[in-house]
Amino acid sequence: MVLCVAAISWCAAPRAAALPDTPGAVQSAQRKFNAGDYAGAISTLQPAVSQNPPSAEAYYWLGRSYYELRDFDNAVANAEKSVGLDANNSVYHQCLGRAYGEKADIDRSFSLAKKVKKEFQTAVNLDPSNIAARRDLEEYCLDAPWIAGGSKDEALQQVNAIAALDPVEGHLARAVYYREGPKSNEQAESEYRLVLSARPKNLEAYFEVADFFQVQNRPADMDTAIEAAAQASPNDPRLAFYRGAKDVVANQDLPGAEQNLKSYLASAPDRSDWPGHASARIWLGKLYEAEGKRAEAAEQYRAALQLEPRRKEARTRLERLEKGSQ
Repeated sequence: MVLCVAAISWCAAPRAAALPDTPGAVQSAQRKFNAGDYAGAISTLQPAVSQNPPSAEAYYWLGRSYYELRDFDNAVANAEKSVGLDANNSVYHQCLGRAYGEKADIDRSFSLAKKVKKEFQTAVNLDPSNIAARRDLEEYCLDAPWIAGGSKDEALQQVNAIAALDPVEGHLARAVYYREGPKSNEQAESEYRLVLSARPKNLEAYFEVADFFQVQNRPADMDTAIEAAAQASPNDPRLAFYRGAKDVVANQDLPGAEQNLKSYLASAPDRSDWPGHASARIWLGKLYEAEGKRAEAAEQYRAALQLEPRRKEARTRLERLEKGSQ
C-alpha cells in the first residue's frame, strides 16, 4: 500500500510560548536544519525540551529533524509531543500526519494509516488556508485504499478548496488529481501548462511541472519548466539537479549532466521537500549506464540504497547489473 505523500514544501511553524532561552535554541536548530545538519539540530534541541515548561516548537523541530534522518519512530514520538502541548497548531498536526504516513508505509499498518488522514484533516480544519496540508490530504485520499480512508471524491473537494485559495496551487493540485484519479495525463498536462503560463514566483511549481514531464520522458518540456524556474531564481541549487536529470533523459551532454548532479550532491542539503540525494545518485547511475560504465553505475545505486533502502528503482537496476556481470 502506498501511503507516502509527495514532497510538498513544509509550512513554517508559528512561534510557540517558551522559556527565554528556548527560542534561541530553536533558532540555532533551525539554522542547522536548513543547512542539512539534522543531527546537530537534534543535539541543540534536546536540552530545550528538558526545560519546564517544555516547548511545543522545540518538539516540532525535533520531529522534523528525525523525519529528515528517516528515524520515523522518533519523528512520531516528538511530533506527538508537540501536538500534545499545542493541539491547536495546524502545522504540528500536519507534521505528525507525515510522520505517521512514513511509519504506516514501513509497518504496512492500516491503523496508522487512518491516523495519517485524521491528522491531515485536523490540520486543514484548524487552518483552512494551509495549502500544504490540503495537498497532503488530497494525495492521501488519492493514494490510500478505501479501507484506509482513500476517497477520490474527498480528494477533489480539496482540489476545489485549494483552487479557491490560490489559482496556481489549484492547477497543481488538479493536475495531481487527474494523474492519480482518472489517470489522464492529457488533462494533467493542460493544468501544468496553465501553471507555466501564469509565471508564478514559487519555484516549487516549476519543479513539479518538470517532474511530470520527466516521467513522460519529454526532456524538451522539462527544459521549458527548468528555465522558467531559472528566470525566477537563477541561483537555486535545485536547478543543477533538474538540468542534470533532463540531460540524462535526453541522453545529451552527459559530462555536463554528471557535473550538475555532482554539484547538487555537494552543495544541497538532503531534505524531504527537495530532490533527495538518493534520486541524484540514481540519475548518476543511469548516466553511467548510458556511458557503458556498469561498475560506476552499480556504485551509485548502492549509494542510493544506503540513503533510502526502499528505493525500488535503485534496487531493480542494481540487481539487473549484478545479474549481467555474472
